[in-house]
Amino acid sequence: MPEIKVTPLGAGQDVGRSCILVSIGGKNVMLDCGMHMGYNDDRRFPDFSYITQNGRLTEFLDCVIISHFHLDHCGALPYMSEMIGYDGPIYMTHPTKAICPILLEDYRKITVDKKGETNFFTSQMIKDCMKKVVAVHLHQTVQVDDELEIKAYYAGHVLGAAMVLIRVGSESVVYTGDYNMTPDRHLGAAWIDKCRPDLFISESTYATTIRDSKRCRERDFLKKVHDAIERGGKVLIPVFALGRAQELCILLETFWERMNLKAPIYFSTGLTEKANHYYKLFITWTNQKIRKTFVQRNMFEFKHIKAFDRTYADNPGPMVVFATPGMLHAGQSLQIFRKWAGNDKNMVIMPGYCVQGTVGHKILSGQRKLEMEGRQTLEVKMQVEYMSFSAHADAKGIMQLIRQVEPQNVLLVHGEAKKMGFLKEKIEQEFSINCYMPANGETASIVTNPNIPVDISLGLLKGDSSLGPVPDSKKPKLMHGTLIIKDNSLRLVSPEQAVKELGLSEHHLRYTCKVQIQDHHSEQDTLNRIYNHLKNIMKDYPIQHLPDGSVMVESILIKISAMSDDQSTKDVLVSWTYQDEELGSYLITLLKKGLPQSVAL
Repeated sequence: MPEIKVTPLGAGQDVGRSCILVSIGGKNVMLDCGMHMGYNDDRRFPDFSYITQNGRLTEFLDCVIISHFHLDHCGALPYMSEMIGYDGPIYMTHPTKAICPILLEDYRKITVDKKGETNFFTSQMIKDCMKKVVAVHLHQTVQVDDELEIKAYYAGHVLGAAMVLIRVGSESVVYTGDYNMTPDRHLGAAWIDKCRPDLFISESTYATTIRDSKRCRERDFLKKVHDAIERGGKVLIPVFALGRAQELCILLETFWERMNLKAPIYFSTGLTEKANHYYKLFITWTNQKIRKTFVQRNMFEFKHIKAFDRTYADNPGPMVVFATPGMLHAGQSLQIFRKWAGNDKNMVIMPGYCVQGTVGHKILSGQRKLEMEGRQTLEVKMQVEYMSFSAHADAKGIMQLIRQVEPQNVLLVHGEAKKMGFLKEKIEQEFSINCYMPANGETASIVTNPNIPVDISLGLLKGDSSLGPVPDSKKPKLMHGTLIIKDNSLRLVSPEQAVKELGLSEHHLRYTCKVQIQDHHSEQDTLNRIYNHLKNIMKDYPIQHLPDGSVMVESILIKISAMSDDQSTKDVLVSWTYQDEELGSYLITLLKKGLPQSVAL
């Protein structure tokens, strides 16, 4: 039996470093190529030696697909393509192609220029890597080669995020990347066709969470920010440059406007400015409301939110600062955090998921004494709040998408093992399908039942439908015909059409079955009784009594063979063509039951 093999090199029972290898129909596809936020050594990148111990990856991979621009999904791309070596196509959407190199360059600057790390990709490598990128549109079917095709669907989550359908022959896989099933203030909800793939690979970041009402969360967030400002404190909101930053900027902008507040709001320059520029550029990817208001005013041009300068961090008085990155593992958000952590008037609001090993994860776990670089200890006195404004689907959203897609099997990635286990059980119970959750380096093999597409002639369909009631389109239906294989395609036609098309002479094949029945009447009288019995039961069928005494139902002929020694036992011969096989079986079953006493001669 054919099978699909899936091996996570990253994001197997873990969040971060997404990189999933899929073998389908003899093709090898790499889904995402990310880095891990929690590591600063070799573990930050996927272990590509799993694919090959030496040499380049080009001959082992047919293509690479990047779902969106977050670094845990694309951060290892230049390392993989330029340092390990891959020259094949890399597919991503247009917004991802525009934003990805900016984030990669920013990541490189922090790692190499500020931390002085070696064995890392260069600016030139990022440029060379991006030359291999092929940008795709949503709902565009892209033919990678003669057999492999891919199609992207809207995933919400962040600008340009896409789910992807991969098809080789009759086998198919859907990979969700990160997605969000509820629309937010700037993006719509994920959407995909009912494509019924053999395998559905889904993220499971919030596998056990069912989030409360978004409005309550927003109200809570605004109250916390407002209270901190009122008491003269500073509020730090660590965000990733794209996604949550825009969402919360729009929320605070409208609140400041409504409440006529004067405390300054800043966002860290560079990245977020560029991000907003791309949101304006790719406005069609945002939600309906923003597209409508865009005519009168641009939702991303903020009146109350100004660019941040690092000297502002020491300014007296209240302020709100959006700073990158979102998990407090490096960069400006970590610098500001170190400055403000010692004051209990201040507050840090973590608006999303934090990977283990990051400062964000440590303070959310309740740690108040942190060991920083250079063995310094930082005492955290500021208020620490967690509010999920995450753009990931929760448990309800994941189940909703599975219901929409109707897959044969599910495989979970991008989540914590314990939570995945809970969701796996739930999926198997509710949908009665297999669910897999391989760890990094572990291979899951999914056996597929390939469907072979066959064209059916209109004549055969019409002939078939005239024979009985209209069949239920959702139920399988048995059809008889002649299968013609020509030019790599299969056609099912009526035998008459096949004989005509192929210039063959027709032979008729009949099947005969002998049934013994107990009847003390003469041979002719028994046949009369059979005729009358069938007439009573099969009122919708043409039943004929032929001159030679035999009985005919459709193409089925019923005769009595020479008498046996026992006068009361009759050998009834039933003969039929293959077209009437079902009817033949039915008549044999009827005759085996015998003739009722009451049937007239």
